[in-house]
Amino acid sequence: MKVIRKWGLLFSLLVAMTLIVSACGGEEGEASGENAGDGDKGAVKIGVLASLTGALESYGEQTKRGFELGLEYATDGTMEVAGKKIEVIYEDTETDPKVARQKALGLLEDEEVDFLMGSSSSGDTLAVTPLAEEYERIMVVEPAVADSITGSEYNDYIFRTARNSTQDAVAAAAAIAGDGVDIATLAPDSSFGRDGVSAFVTAAEDLGANITHEEYADQNATDFTANIQKIIEADPDYLFVVWAGANTPWNQISDMKLQDKGIQITTGAPDIAALATMKQLVGMKGFTVYYHTLPDNEVNDWLVEKHKEKYDGDVPDLFTPGGMSAAIAIVDALTQTDGDTNADTLIETMEGMSFDTPKGTMTFREEDHQALQELYAITLEEQDGVDYPVPVLERVLTPEETAPPIMNQ
Repeated sequence: MKVIRKWGLLFSLLVAMTLIVSACGGEEGEASGENAGDGDKGAVKIGVLASLTGALESYGEQTKRGFELGLEYATDGTMEVAGKKIEVIYEDTETDPKVARQKALGLLEDEEVDFLMGSSSSGDTLAVTPLAEEYERIMVVEPAVADSITGSEYNDYIFRTARNSTQDAVAAAAAIAGDGVDIATLAPDSSFGRDGVSAFVTAAEDLGANITHEEYADQNATDFTANIQKIIEADPDYLFVVWAGANTPWNQISDMKLQDKGIQITTGAPDIAALATMKQLVGMKGFTVYYHTLPDNEVNDWLVEKHKEKYDGDVPDLFTPGGMSAAIAIVDALTQTDGDTNADTLIETMEGMSFDTPKGTMTFREEDHQALQELYAITLEEQDGVDYPVPVLERVLTPEETAPPIMNQ
């Protein structure tokens, strides 16, 4: 273990007394009669935290779909692992850290879940990760990307299938940075945005670029005129944009004609809804976390086929494979522990564990539990029959290339 457990002998005695009281006074078969995480229950309970309403609703829905399909794939449709039924409880965080914490407490105390999974927002996730340690439950983080989750705020109970901001930054910088290149950035004023820019700045400067301006906008804003004007005044060669959510700045970037002013745009290719607002960026070089045609493996083939079948021909979107990867990781770990949900046993099992996902083989790095994974260098191109710019593969960025530094030391 890399951190000392907070709870000593007194906590163990209190838990033991609680179990005795619950076993004597609880109704037959109710969850309070057995301690979640002790490996003896007839079912494995997973609490999923996601933004199911609000600005990140689409991300929450993509993750939810992927998680459900991942459980189907990993269990061969039985929804069982090691002879135990898998039960999933979804909670909407409303993209509010206070709500996320309260929903997590309900899952841990009332539902007595064995695992947590989520969430769509880094702020929500950082409000919950200390609870995983306090209640000694494994939390699989997806799709939140803030470096601090597996960095400064790391604890042993957190495993992340999502990539982190630095993995994104390495890919983004490689596309445009070089000696003497002037770059400005635009991002939401949030953990996601600031971590993304910080990591990008480091990667770009290492390649010789100059960061001339950093602009942070209200993540709930609908008017970015003032923010974009500051970027125009900084006169960079490139504008690197970090953004997430429904209220994107792309239309205003186009309306204010940055490219006509000699400012080239680059970013991570987002989900399909956001790609539809980026038609003016055809030809842009950048990177992406996922597009359904990019990975070449059997797991992704299964995901695309099943997603189309279940959702009226719709293809999996940006964060669907992440939800699937989180589900596969949980099932693989439980298969190896023969259904034992004890956190210490799971940590020992999951550290260094490799598992097959729609994005190829992921590995939970032992030192910080960050999943090393593929990203994709792409160019946005027009494609017949598709009403948005399509990410076309330039090359696969391997897990070794995009591995971030260990930041929890």
